[in-house]
Amino acid sequence: MPQGDNTEIMILPESFKDRIKEQLKDEYEDYIGCLDKGMNHGIRVNTAKISVEDFLKISPFELESIPWTDNGFYYDDKKYVPSKHPYYYAGLYYIQEPSAMTPASVLDIKPGDTVLDICAAPGGKSTELAAKLGNTGVLISNDISNSRAKALLKNLELFGTGNMSVVSEPPNKLSERFCNTFDKILVDAPCSGEGMFRKSQSMVTAWENNGVELFAGLQRGILNEVVKMLKPGGTMLYSTCTFSPMENEQSVEYLLGLDPSLRLIDVPKVDGFDDGHPEWGNTGNKELTKCARLWPHKIRGEGHFVALIKKETDPDMCHGDASGEYAFKPYRMDTVTEEFFSKIKSDRFDTGRIEEKSGRLFYICEDMPDVKGLRLLRNGLFLGEIKKNRFEPSQSLAMFLRADEFDNVYSMTADDNRVIKYLKGETIEAEDDNTLRNGYTLVCVDGYPLGWAKNNKGTLKNKYLTGWRMM
Repeated sequence: MPQGDNTEIMILPESFKDRIKEQLKDEYEDYIGCLDKGMNHGIRVNTAKISVEDFLKISPFELESIPWTDNGFYYDDKKYVPSKHPYYYAGLYYIQEPSAMTPASVLDIKPGDTVLDICAAPGGKSTELAAKLGNTGVLISNDISNSRAKALLKNLELFGTGNMSVVSEPPNKLSERFCNTFDKILVDAPCSGEGMFRKSQSMVTAWENNGVELFAGLQRGILNEVVKMLKPGGTMLYSTCTFSPMENEQSVEYLLGLDPSLRLIDVPKVDGFDDGHPEWGNTGNKELTKCARLWPHKIRGEGHFVALIKKETDPDMCHGDASGEYAFKPYRMDTVTEEFFSKIKSDRFDTGRIEEKSGRLFYICEDMPDVKGLRLLRNGLFLGEIKKNRFEPSQSLAMFLRADEFDNVYSMTADDNRVIKYLKGETIEAEDDNTLRNGYTLVCVDGYPLGWAKNNKGTLKNKYLTGWRMM
């Protein structure tokens, strides 16, 4: 049968079909039939930069609401390429498969929370967790793969995240450091990917090569560690993009067996969401119905599984106190850096919490735990580099700032062809603005920052980060 929008024939393994037929019974043919249809495509508005209401006023796309998240929308991938629009480069939205928006939407992040996303790359869920924090608390985003964590870092910086640390460590290394530390933990676990089969035949091939047992073992290894890191009273979300009971209901049963203080919480369900199935577990725990299963023949999205778990009391799983606060030596600004930072008028970070490392400046938020000694890709907001007689602000600082927080701003409309030239790294002219001063300029599209340029009498020398440029 055709898969998605191409002519590739999807061949499902017989063992998979036999098990799905047993799981779905009368709905099996509906599931098989849905594989003929193309995937649904979505964008999720970055509410840290723009409200949903305001985005809909300027949206260049025809959008339709996704029922299970307030800031997610379907778009027609045959009509639009959101990854090429300037608003994407301004970090106003994230391109994400609709079902994959569920976990971060369900996890109830409160301002000031200390949050861990333990399997975070490429960053779709971390960027939403960061947006929900709203520049309060702290987000630790981890991925064991250093190469994948680089994509995670870029997406968090694109979204303007400052209160973060991006880490690349195995779970056991984190649990040694972060005993009883996190208010919220998201475990979007590695899985066999059965829910994503219609995305690519390669997903089917990977399933045949690896099976479900490998991933079930990986999941249990992660769960062994995250339970130690969750604060008493904290909440954990476990999710996969697979249908396998061994990786879903049975992994949740395994987690519950690690600590008697863990309790399942109802996952909010919209029309088309299925309950978890106690009969697919090993213990007959009827509480498993509080989990949610998303099937592609019942909703406009791919396959997913979501479970919410709360730690009710203080367990004897983790000996010792939560990780201490990050200790740093405040940077004493010289004349050059002081002059630059005097141009920033923002109450969202304190210049007294700037740290210097090898000529690079970082803002460390107040709630940052002790991450020293971990394999870090980024700790805090990277502000820029001190050069001889000058300070060069970073791309991440540009994305963090709002247009009204810097005193030299040049904004163009999204349909101005100079925007694309800027995103491609070209010099542009600002002949229409006589108020622009020489020096570093925050370049914006419709009032939303894209990056830096250095103005000289109306000529904006491009400072847009090379690795981010539009190809």
